[in-house]
Amino acid sequence: MNNSLKMLFDEHEIITRAVEIAKNAKSLIGKNDEEYEITISELIRFFRVYADQYHHHKEEEILFPEMAKKNELLAEGIINEMFDNHNYFRELIRDIELDLEQQNYSEASEKIDEYTEALLDHIAVENEELFQTAYGIFTEDELENIYYRFIDLDRELGETKKMEFTDLLKLLDKQQPVE
Repeated sequence: MNNSLKMLFDEHEIITRAVEIAKNAKSLIGKNDEEYEITISELIRFFRVYADQYHHHKEEEILFPEMAKKNELLAEGIINEMFDNHNYFRELIRDIELDLEQQNYSEASEKIDEYTEALLDHIAVENEELFQTAYGIFTEDELENIYYRFIDLDRELGETKKMEFTDLLKLLDKQQPVE
């Protein structure tokens, strides 16, 4: 597997771990609301920075435009859909944050369910369709160039900061309630 797409697949795995933590946090509502609020606040931070700034930014600024150059129909179809998904995720995160600020945990939880299901569907489409298409339209050299651009973006945003978010997930995972 090419490094550029492997990086995106690996980031999807990390994001999927955060989705599981978000789903499990629901059991805290009514039992430990303070812990629920802390957990979801940290996850909001994770989704905003790691998922959006690090991961979605690679797709929106590098991969999608390069794919669109290769195939205009991709730009008008699946790539446009992925951009729409990313914007929808940003809106949902804002809504969840507002519900959390108002301590409306049941509303926040419903929106988290909506967000996580949509995000998992989105990841599946990218993994199974979009990235597979990328393998078919790019040469190895082009994929390598994309990989180095991904690395540059991580460096620009801060590689240490990115690792701090994977460490945060490990910590949140350990704190998950046991049913």
